[in-house]
Amino acid sequence: MEESGSSGGAEAVINLGLGSSVPISYHPCFGPHDDLLLLEADDNLVSDIFNGRVTLRGLPDEDAVLCTKSKTYAIKFVGNSNSMFLIPPSNSPGFIQDDAHGKVSVIKLAPGNMELVEVSPKLDKLKQLLLESPFGPGEVDAMMMDDDGSEKNRVLYTWSDLVNIIQASDEELRSGLESLSAIEIDGYWRVIDESYLDMILRMLLNNCVLNSWSFDDLDKEEVVSSLVADEFPTQLAGHCLRVFGSEVKETNKWKLEPRLVCLHFARQVLREEKMRVERFMEEWKKKIPVGMEEKFEMLEGEVLTERIGIETRVYTFSVRSLPSTPAERFAVLFKHRPKWEWKDLEPYLRDLQVPRLSMEGLLLKYTRRAQSRPDAEPIFSAR
Repeated sequence: MEESGSSGGAEAVINLGLGSSVPISYHPCFGPHDDLLLLEADDNLVSDIFNGRVTLRGLPDEDAVLCTKSKTYAIKFVGNSNSMFLIPPSNSPGFIQDDAHGKVSVIKLAPGNMELVEVSPKLDKLKQLLLESPFGPGEVDAMMMDDDGSEKNRVLYTWSDLVNIIQASDEELRSGLESLSAIEIDGYWRVIDESYLDMILRMLLNNCVLNSWSFDDLDKEEVVSSLVADEFPTQLAGHCLRVFGSEVKETNKWKLEPRLVCLHFARQVLREEKMRVERFMEEWKKKIPVGMEEKFEMLEGEVLTERIGIETRVYTFSVRSLPSTPAERFAVLFKHRPKWEWKDLEPYLRDLQVPRLSMEGLLLKYTRRAQSRPDAEPIFSAR
């Protein structure tokens, strides 16, 4: 390489024929090299980047991620063993044409580049933050009296706060809020205290009986109006219907989902207790509204059973309480139970979505599979 005041453009390199060469020299503005980073991206990402549809998210003590509207990417630096020369185009500031020598000018050396790797959103923090301050009956009373004093001693989060804190795309963040049954109240995203949600649900079911409403054919306005008459806020009345029901698109009516309602009452019965299966089913049935049928299969991913002597006991072990990252998820699962049958393990893996990795890939990476004989059910243990 020669040091020269003359300059050539990148076009000379781009159009260079196979087996050809071109002399290079230092650009007048050569160096330093630590004020520039190269980013490698595919065509779709390049379009999002140049159109301002990406953001960098993460706190100062975290590794930043790049987010598009719907995906999250880890940013990884990849070093190069060979020098990478950066040559400016001929229309860049300070360019000097040098046709006589035909040289191109190197303005910087790049030690490597950043790669974008699609990753799962980091939503465990979202659950942790929102569960610190659940919305309960005390705040409802304050809301009815237009008193905002109940929020003074609470750390609450707006959408803007969550976007800045949680490493997830907007779509992934909204999906995470939905999975937590969160609701925006007075500009803050909240989860509803479970005991208070239980009160609303019980009143909703009571109103269905009093008004002879079918669980499969509910008018949302009537349901909300009846709950408001029972002194529940309009916003929370509609939220309860969304948590335990779904809209029937063909009729614009709503229906209560038996699994969601039954699952709620199963949690109420079990709490932190271990119960004989027979006693649990008996107590559970007492709480189920007439017209719905409880089935043990409804509790996949929410409870486990264990044999103690001749008895089989059931206890709460909810997928909702597990980490969302695969390594941490499997660590918790195998700490709780060293060996799993597939029928028990699968419900606790069903929600894991890892880019570029199938369920079989997850099992190969984190588990060992054993079978006592070819026709036996496989048993999974930690790798």
